[in-house]
Amino acid sequence: MTPRWLNDREDRAWRGFQAMRAELTAHLARQLARQSGLTEAEYAILATVSEAPDRRLRARDLCKLLGWERSRLSHQIARMERRGTVRRAASAGDARGFDIVLTATGLAAIDAAAPQHVAAVRHCFADLLTPAQLDALGDIAEIITGHLDSEHDTSACGG
Repeated sequence: MTPRWLNDREDRAWRGFQAMRAELTAHLARQLARQSGLTEAEYAILATVSEAPDRRLRARDLCKLLGWERSRLSHQIARMERRGTVRRAASAGDARGFDIVLTATGLAAIDAAAPQHVAAVRHCFADLLTPAQLDALGDIAEIITGHLDSEHDTSACGG
C-alpha cells in the first residue's frame, strides 16, 4: 500500500522544488518582460527556432520541444505573427504541416533579449550552485524527464 503522506525528507524536497520553481520562473518572467518586452512563451519560441537550421522548425517539432499542446502553440504563433517576429511557411515535402520561421524582427528580438536573460539566469540560478550541484541537478532532471517519457504519456501536439 502506498503511504498517504510524503515523509519529512520527501516533503521538504517536493515543497522546496515547487516554491523554487514558482518563484524563480515568476521572477525571471517579470525581468524578461521588463528588459525586453518579451513574454516567456515568446522567448521560448524565438530561442528554440533561432537554434534550428535555417532558423526554421516544423511546428509539430517545436510543439514537442516546448512540451506544449497544439492549440497553445497555434495561438501563440498567431500573436507572434502579428508582431512580425515569426511567420508560417509550408513544410518542404509535407503539405499537411507547416514550419515556423524566424523573421529579421524575431532574430533582432532574441539577439537583444538573450544576453540579459542569460545573465539573469546565471545570477539567480547557475552562479548560486557549485559545479557538482549543477551536475546533480542536471542528472535529477534527466532521471525525472526520462521516467515521464518512458512511463507516462506526456506527448504534446497530438503525439
